[in-house]
Amino acid sequence: MASNMDREMILADFQACTGIENIDEAITLLEQNNWDLVAAINGVIPQENGILQSDYGGETIPGPAFDTASHPTSAPAPSSSSAFRPVMPSRQIVERQPRMLDFRVEYRDRNVDVVLEESCTVGEIKQILENELQIPVSKMLLKGWKTGDVEDSMVLKSLHLPKNNSLYVLTPDLPPPSSSSHSGALQESLNQNFMLIITHREVQREYNLNFSGSSTIQEVKRNVYDLTSIPVRHQSWEGWPSSAKEDTMCLAESGLSYPCHRLTVGRRASPAQTREQSEEQSTDVHMVSDSDGDDFEDASEFSVDDGEVFGLASSALRKSPMMPENAENEGDALLQFTAEFSSRYGDCHPVYFIGSLEAAFQEAFYVKARDRKLLAIYLHHDESVLTNVFCSQMLCAESIVSYLSQNFITWAWDLTKDANRARFLTMCNRHFGSVVAQTIRTQKTDQFPLFLIIMGKRSTNEVLNVIQGNTTVDELMMRLMAAMEIFTAQQQEDIKDEDEREARENVKREQDEAYRLSLEADRAKREAHEREMAEQFRLEQIRKEQEEEREAIRLSLEQALPPEPQEENAEPVSKLRIRTPSGEFLERRFLAGNKLQIVFDFVASKGFPWDEFKLLSTFPRRDITQLDPNKSLLEVKLFPQETLFLEAKE
Repeated sequence: MASNMDREMILADFQACTGIENIDEAITLLEQNNWDLVAAINGVIPQENGILQSDYGGETIPGPAFDTASHPTSAPAPSSSSAFRPVMPSRQIVERQPRMLDFRVEYRDRNVDVVLEESCTVGEIKQILENELQIPVSKMLLKGWKTGDVEDSMVLKSLHLPKNNSLYVLTPDLPPPSSSSHSGALQESLNQNFMLIITHREVQREYNLNFSGSSTIQEVKRNVYDLTSIPVRHQSWEGWPSSAKEDTMCLAESGLSYPCHRLTVGRRASPAQTREQSEEQSTDVHMVSDSDGDDFEDASEFSVDDGEVFGLASSALRKSPMMPENAENEGDALLQFTAEFSSRYGDCHPVYFIGSLEAAFQEAFYVKARDRKLLAIYLHHDESVLTNVFCSQMLCAESIVSYLSQNFITWAWDLTKDANRARFLTMCNRHFGSVVAQTIRTQKTDQFPLFLIIMGKRSTNEVLNVIQGNTTVDELMMRLMAAMEIFTAQQQEDIKDEDEREARENVKREQDEAYRLSLEADRAKREAHEREMAEQFRLEQIRKEQEEEREAIRLSLEQALPPEPQEENAEPVSKLRIRTPSGEFLERRFLAGNKLQIVFDFVASKGFPWDEFKLLSTFPRRDITQLDPNKSLLEVKLFPQETLFLEAKE
């Protein structure tokens, strides 16, 4: 029974040989053959003239691809159960089918599917499109390349393209076609009958089959299966137009010649049979080509273990490393990692955090509880046989990419170089402790890549899970969801604690604010009272000063008045009786020759200055203050006696 490590290698070889990308299906087929690689391959790709040699049975069934006469000796069977044992003659080459690239080319309302080996050039794609679209190559601009515009002579392999690509054609020099005419032509083709002349290659027999234009290519292949007993998946066809790549396409859309079209069908040969000539001309080196286009040397030929072969070959073919060695800035290293990852596996991949591991911690853990996320650390290793499958099928799966972007901060590091590995182990020891660092240090190369799930828990960082590369999309998703359940439970507790703490802090802030406002109100009231008292004091001072000034004026006027004459005087005397606003009367005698100003001074000396009060006579009513103060009392007719009254001016 093969060990787990051997099974992983057998699984990778089986997928590369057969082109079966579904891991579950590949495992099922291998289990049916008790993990015998060659038996499983022969079960999927039957041979017409023999089968491949089995590593486990120890018997060899010769076929056209094996000339035992020319190679009488063979390498001894090794003790390892690796799929790369020297089971063939020393000069025999076992080469799997070349890597095929799928292109979906969009032109106006049409989609053309083109499948080519990566050894072909861009110009060959244009030649196929010229036949399908009826557009001259000189009028055609092929766009959509990730590296920008490319020359027709450029080899596809040098562009490092993923398996599936989308391009589009521009024809700025050609007028747009009439859509109505194209729609009418398609409808007419659906109603037509196509005569397919199908030649069975192995028995040299022809079948004339009639199909309506609405029949699909799949229906044709199933009918051929009934006639030839060749299963659909083992059928090898010649003669289909380049646009007829989807089995669900109807014949009217496939580009078949009307009214009849010739096709040839045969049983699909194994890689060893289809490339027999190239095997005979090759060197002594045993080469194997997988579906991703990576070439590996036979490990047993050079006494090197399988893991080293995978690593050396894949590294040699890659344009640049995932991460520079001894990078001073972690952010710059992550920028190169992201760019290289996109060039190898396409743009559909996790969004890697650009920055140091400490910055990733800050982004994931040191925020509000509601905004926290799990931290996923992807540890890459170019020398591991599992890396290519894990990256292309796990990390680039849309469901995984979407789930990581919503719930995780994803950080990555490349451990291929010893310096980068030592640097990460130092970071790991500092942030997670020596136990986690030792666990990663003891991981073997073929156990990579690793996916670490980290949860920030108060003052520590807890490693929830370490996911190795030998997993499936479903298992990876389940483990991510399990980590999310643990994280969500912890997050709810943190949110509750944070809300309670914020509520307490809000109450304290409100109390502090109320106290501050109360102090400010008291201070404002006190300051207002002090201002009011100060204003009252100022006004009182002004009033006192004014009163003192008025008293001083009054006294000076009183002292300046001439003495009051006697009733019996040699000179005429005028007696004036003056009524104040309070109802009191002021009486005084004046000489008839005294000036009117002396009367005004007398009234002012009694506290009624003439600029504030009017002195009025009754009959006739006159405003005495409006008269000339230099005239005598006799001249203003205030003689011999007169009654006057004071009235405040308005």
